[in-house]
Amino acid sequence: MFAYISQFRFLKPLKSFSPRNVMIFLAILGPGIITANVDNDAGGIATYSLAGAHYGLTLLWTMIPTTIALVVVQEMCARMGAITGKGLSDLIRESFGVKVTFYVMIALLLTNMGNSISEFAGIAASLEIFGISKYVSVPVSAVFVWLLIVKGSYKVVEKVFLVACLVYIAYPIAAFMAGPKWDIVLMATVTPTFQSDSGYLMTMIGLVGTTIAPWMQFYQQSAVVEKGITADQYNFTRLDVIIGCIMAIAVAFFIVVACAVTIHPQGLKIETAADAAVALKPLVGKYASSLFAFGLFNASLFAACILPLSTAYYICEGLGWESGVDKDFEQAPQFFWLFTAIIAISAGLILIPNAPLMSIMFISQVVNGAVLPFVLIFMLKLINDKSLMGDYTNGPAFNIISWLTVVIMIILTVVMTIDMAVPGLTKRLFFF
Repeated sequence: MFAYISQFRFLKPLKSFSPRNVMIFLAILGPGIITANVDNDAGGIATYSLAGAHYGLTLLWTMIPTTIALVVVQEMCARMGAITGKGLSDLIRESFGVKVTFYVMIALLLTNMGNSISEFAGIAASLEIFGISKYVSVPVSAVFVWLLIVKGSYKVVEKVFLVACLVYIAYPIAAFMAGPKWDIVLMATVTPTFQSDSGYLMTMIGLVGTTIAPWMQFYQQSAVVEKGITADQYNFTRLDVIIGCIMAIAVAFFIVVACAVTIHPQGLKIETAADAAVALKPLVGKYASSLFAFGLFNASLFAACILPLSTAYYICEGLGWESGVDKDFEQAPQFFWLFTAIIAISAGLILIPNAPLMSIMFISQVVNGAVLPFVLIFMLKLINDKSLMGDYTNGPAFNIISWLTVVIMIILTVVMTIDMAVPGLTKRLFFF
């Protein structure tokens, strides 16, 4: 992939690792790393845990192509933000009209609401392992999230998010504590494996599908714009994107390994990431179990900040309203009231006894699957518009990689959405 990337003028490598370049990179650091890592949220960790627990190491090989796809998509978003100085919602509205933008925004609002609910469910489940009731953990976390975004500046919020990224080190530590045979792990990573059952196929689709979500593209491009990154600084932002994507996939890799070498040999069946944390305790000790649970809490809290924030960003951009963490309620009332409403509704639903949380999350995932292909196609049309991007459009080789990524994501997303909507149909179609 990097051989292809190097041919583009706008993607030329940094000429030196001078102190000045290092300082510029540290100043630019943030949007790429934060966006990629927050995708390892409660739903993502659950998917990776299930993959390792149920199928061992056989799905590790998907991590390499997934990394390439993630880098390609996120690089295009960051580039559009740096070159145009506008968010993705802004560009979609200007290029495709208000009507198209309105329907995309409604679909994204629905799916992100479901995702936000799942993050507060992750907070509740992870802290219940430590004996803390959800009636304490959820309201306290919701207030913390609200105060951080509403009262903090962009610089403060970004620093908190970067620290949250560091906490993901809990998963590599848990994986090493599990004592895997690394030669076998390495072989599984580079050896594609297929199994002829629908559960394996759907888990594979889930691994890829949970890595690239529509909200990521909107949030990263908005973050690049709000940080004031321009074409002159783009090389540093590109490096931020690549490092962030590699970090995110590395975390996913170690979650799969930890569950594959501990839970899978025991034949235990789990349904959530919290189940995985509890299952680890008798197998590799309470410290690994606690690390896994704490990682789930951090990931859920982290995503509970980002998902409502990204939703507020793209809705306000798409409808032409003021937005930005550096503003206040008076300057951007729609932005902050929308953010507040999403936090309140998501946290509130978790506290309702017998609330239909699974149905809400199911619907959000179906909508997510339906919207993602459209977002990717919008992006590729925008990135190849010379009147918009000038000399920074995709070259032929990068377009091949990008469109191949889009086609694969569309196929996987359609199959996953069909299987979720009509359980068992995939098995009948593919495995008779």
